Order: sequence, then C-alpha cells, then structure tokens
Amino acid sequence: LTDDNFSSIKAAVEEGRGIYDNLIKFITWALPTNLGEGLVIITAIFFGLTLPILPLQILWINMTTAGFLGLMLAFEPKEPGIMERPPRDPRTPILTRPLIMRIVLVSVLLVIGAFGLFKLTLILHGENEELARTLAVNVFVFGEMFYLFNCRSITHPFWTLGFWSNKFFWPGVAVMTLLQLVYTYVPLFNTIFKSAPMGLLDWSMVLGNS
Repeated sequence: LTDDNFSSIKAAVEEGRGIYDNLIKFITWALPTNLGEGLVIITAIFFGLTLPILPLQILWINMTTAGFLGLMLAFEPKEPGIMERPPRDPRTPILTRPLIMRIVLVSVLLVIGAFGLFKLTLILHGENEELARTLAVNVFVFGEMFYLFNCRSITHPFWTLGFWSNKFFWPGVAVMTLLQLVYTYVPLFNTIFKSAPMGLLDWSMVLGNS
C-alpha cells in the first residue's frame, strides 16, 4: 500500500485473498497426492507386499505432476464474490479439520486404487508386474489429474468458475496426458521406468478407478 485511498486498500485485500486461496488450493492438492505416494511404499513394506509402484516411478510422478498439474492452480483467477466473505480469523490454521479429513480421504482412496488395480492386473495378466505397476502409476497420475479439477475451488463446484477461466489449466492437463502416453508406450521409457504398454481394457480400469 502506497496511499490511504480506499480503492487501493480494496485492491490489495482482494489480491491478498486471491493469493491465499490459490495457496490453499495447491496445499489441498499436493498433500494428499504426496501422502498417498508415501503410504503406498510404507504399506507394502509394513505388510511385506510387492511394491505396486517403484521408487523411480514415484519420482516420475512427482517430477511431472507437480509441474504440469499442481503449478496450474497458482494461475487460478480470483473467485466470484471473494470480497463478500467475512474476514478470516488470523488464528485459523491453514489446515482446518475439513481439509485434513479431505486430505486423508483422498490419500486412502489413491492407495486403495493403486493396490487394488495392481493385484487385479496380476490376476488378469499372469503375474506381469511391469504392466501391473504401469496401471498403478497411471491410477495415481489420472487420479491426481481428476482431483485437480476438484481443487480449482474450495467453496464452489469447479464448473461454476468457467472451463476456460484459467488459461494454463488445460494445457497443463494436455501435457501431463501426453507425458503419460510417452511413459506407457515409448520403448525407451519402458526400459528406464519398467513400464509396459496398456490395452483398452487396462485404460478403462485406470480411468474407472481414477
């Protein structure tokens, strides 16, 4: 603030609320997705199970989704009615009880989806671990992608914001989808990440679980 003009103060408060909203959106998206990835490893080790996702594959998920999915939330425009909200109590923590419950729920669903589809693929495809892990990785990536839509607003359904209001959102989703196709079908990536090409039935199971 450089002056006492009311319009300047209003603009500053509005901008601050928009930045705070986008910070909360990113945290709400990033924490459950990263927690779910950690829980997959911890659960497998604790119960002595085969890893449904290898550490290198988790590194791939983190490196790609953080940049092409999570970062897109930073460009969300200010939501309608943002200045009609009452002032936020400064003692209110960033992670409120509803957000914590949401984070735990999403994390658990991602873990269940990855483990369930990994085991189901082993049954259907005769212990093909590379294919099973490819499905588990794609469950995480596309689960995070669909969850990203939900995180575009904490208080409103995402479709009320306008499908094109964030001009970086759809390019990010498109690039992430392309990268997963490369991960799944390009032989060099199959060799590096121990992935395998998927069929239509496999994709239907992945998208159904996401």
